[in-house]
Amino acid sequence: MARRIIVAGASMGGLRAAEQLRAAGWDEEIVVVGDEAHPPYNRPPLSKELLAAPGSAEEALASVLLRQRRSAADIQWRLGTAVAAADLAARTVTLAGGEELAYDGLVVATGLRPARVPVPGPRHGRHVIRRLEDALGLHRELAPGARVVVVGSGFIGCEAAATAVSLGCRVTLVEGSGGPMERPLGKRLSDGVRSFLRRRGVKCVPQQRVVEFLAGDAAGGYDDGTHLRCAGVRLADGTEVPADVVIEAVGSHPNTEWLRGNGLDLSDGVLCDGSLRVVGAGHVVAVGDIARYPDRRTGTGARRVEHWATPADTAKIAAPALVAGLNGTGAPEPAAPLPSFWTDIFAVRIQGVGSPAPADRIDVLEGDPDRPEDGAALGYYRAGRLIGAVTSALPADKQLHYRRLVTDAGIPADSRLAAV
Repeated sequence: MARRIIVAGASMGGLRAAEQLRAAGWDEEIVVVGDEAHPPYNRPPLSKELLAAPGSAEEALASVLLRQRRSAADIQWRLGTAVAAADLAARTVTLAGGEELAYDGLVVATGLRPARVPVPGPRHGRHVIRRLEDALGLHRELAPGARVVVVGSGFIGCEAAATAVSLGCRVTLVEGSGGPMERPLGKRLSDGVRSFLRRRGVKCVPQQRVVEFLAGDAAGGYDDGTHLRCAGVRLADGTEVPADVVIEAVGSHPNTEWLRGNGLDLSDGVLCDGSLRVVGAGHVVAVGDIARYPDRRTGTGARRVEHWATPADTAKIAAPALVAGLNGTGAPEPAAPLPSFWTDIFAVRIQGVGSPAPADRIDVLEGDPDRPEDGAALGYYRAGRLIGAVTSALPADKQLHYRRLVTDAGIPADSRLAAV
């Protein structure tokens, strides 16, 4: 009887895991289960190009679909149904409709869902950006002149604010406790991004959080005659900001609920070892931004990485480890992924490599971070060693130069693979 690997999650992580399982020599059954009806697609355009000009639903999907390798042609896809529970001891998963599937190996690739601002107020008129339908629904409301409030100034918040301005909207960005993309960029470049956004028409509100979503009046505040619609936000200092559209971009939560009851560490995603094997489970690995694994390059312990390249990077490690375990052979020595990220704000490319967030020192390597649109590069150091670099509006050869500097800095000699 053929053995089966189930991949729970049919986004980019699930696709890349399935492809890498075949590349690792697994020629038996692979079943990929995902709660979206669509095949795997690319998410970064949802807050940029696709949000600005999606076309029809069919055209939008076609523009973001991920190309599948030929080796994935015989994979079974179970789309439109979620994995609701797992019994890791019995090696079974239960789907939302009650169907139970047995497995020999399991890949956890259920990813993230958007966080919401936990304060009082109506829900109608408030948007998140995670799925294709989110972007399509939001685009319909971004009419010229619309008052848009974006809550949260991470990558998605800044991208959505820039896109809305480009569509003729009047945009207020409520930053929260940190500046625009401050965690990965650091304060100096974050301040420069804020100035850039303001020069392009975004009203930035630093150091403020939303404490209430405001309801419209009976004459103009109803969504469909029944549901009260959000008409603005109240900030912690009492300021009220009116809005026709509210976008919540305040982070995400790992989709781990289906794994509860199995004795795993789910405190922040799924805890894994250096080979992406789930700690405390047999023949289970995790891929993508749900996986929390040791950061060998910085020596700062296990962490999740929410970047576009993470699904592919982790799949290349997790799949061979899972196949080796199922076949009773030794797992290959895992690589140490070099994280990378990028964003486009008003057509200005900001690109990073490595792990800037844990830096204890940031140096300006070239240009002026106060004007990121004119070109700049910053280096991020920890204990005197370069662990990351970020460039803004620099050509490809400069980006490659700084990537090489981070790569050449290597991995600390005392780096460990333990999941701590």
